[in-house]
Amino acid sequence: IKQVNIKARQINLNRRLDFLFDFLSPCSSQAASMAPSPSVSRQNDSAQPLTSPSNRQQHKRPNVHLNQDPSTSETDGSSYTELYPGPQSYVDRLQAEDGPLKVEDGNMYLPPVVESVSSFKPSRYQSSLMPKENKPLEVGILRRVKELLAELDPRSAAKHITKADCMVARILDVTPEVQKRMGVSSGMELLTLPHGQQLRLDLLERFQTMATMFAVDVLGCTGTNEERAGLLHKIIQIAAELKSTMGNMFGFAAVMRALELPQVARLEQTWMTLRQRHTEGAILYDKTLRPFMKSLNEGRESCPLSNTTFPHVLPLLCLLEKSMAGGEGTEPWDMVEVGVDVVMFHLGAARTFAQLGGIYCSNAENKLQGFQEQAEVLELFLTDFQMRLLWGSRGAEEKQALRYAKFDQVLTALSNKLEPPVRTH
Repeated sequence: IKQVNIKARQINLNRRLDFLFDFLSPCSSQAASMAPSPSVSRQNDSAQPLTSPSNRQQHKRPNVHLNQDPSTSETDGSSYTELYPGPQSYVDRLQAEDGPLKVEDGNMYLPPVVESVSSFKPSRYQSSLMPKENKPLEVGILRRVKELLAELDPRSAAKHITKADCMVARILDVTPEVQKRMGVSSGMELLTLPHGQQLRLDLLERFQTMATMFAVDVLGCTGTNEERAGLLHKIIQIAAELKSTMGNMFGFAAVMRALELPQVARLEQTWMTLRQRHTEGAILYDKTLRPFMKSLNEGRESCPLSNTTFPHVLPLLCLLEKSMAGGEGTEPWDMVEVGVDVVMFHLGAARTFAQLGGIYCSNAENKLQGFQEQAEVLELFLTDFQMRLLWGSRGAEEKQALRYAKFDQVLTALSNKLEPPVRTH
């Protein structure tokens, strides 16, 4: 029965993925009324602008349909990218494109690049905080990390995290060359496209790694309950700053994930001390942050656009890259009482994210205006640094599933050492 259930889940997953890309594609009937994405026009050496695929309709590029000769097709104005529906998959079509395609008015465009290699390179990462080669959870590095975090106020930490998050997500510091390779102007739009898979995987990697690092900070604090409770209080304050001050829902979700991990949530003595010594932090976590996170996941809460630098894309990442989402049955839409409404909400939100990439960029620039980052502190929140810290210079190159499985055991061992589980007879 278990094997049959697993097979059924896999079939449903495959159908879900096919449906998701059909729904998200603005070429679909659902998206016919949506406005076209912002164009990414650039001049080449001969003063001929390079136009992004998302702006092709301005050049009357014919929209090629399945089993139809491109030379006889008619323009319907709905062309979105050169990823025409056809016998090949979107990615296959991209990989088959060979060189720039010219348009009749002398302009030309280049097909977007299908990325297949992660932007994270932990084995090549060089840092003043760690040697060229290091072991997992090296004591000296951990000690320096804790010192830097102890000196850092929550708002400054939230700004450093937001800066790093927005750079990985291609919300900030996106050069014209990168835009040309993506075929769109923002990472928020790339997330919704088939050739944005590597960016989705990178963001899932960053989410898991960030959450794990914060969990290690708590579980590696082998002092008194008061010391751990103080650290919990600071992490809660960082989560609040990410949510309210910075409008960074991605960073907020990662920090909340750390606090909700079973190995951290089971520390009853530590949480009891938090409620006694830092009552306001405990109330903030229990009455505001946790309910807000739950509402975001269930699609019952939205963030004001004017304040958002990085929207809540985690549900979309989990839907499109289910196998990389960190466990089976962990998303709220997998529960019977939630149903398909939550999935439809997040799909609709994803299409909105794709259209508003420029606004998120402007918001992030405004939030970080005048911000003087500290190089060592920013390193703490870089994924390459965190991967090296957690898995070492060699382990960071192992397959993701193996790395997470091993570290889950490490977190459990650390948690049990702090508060041994109660034995029942």
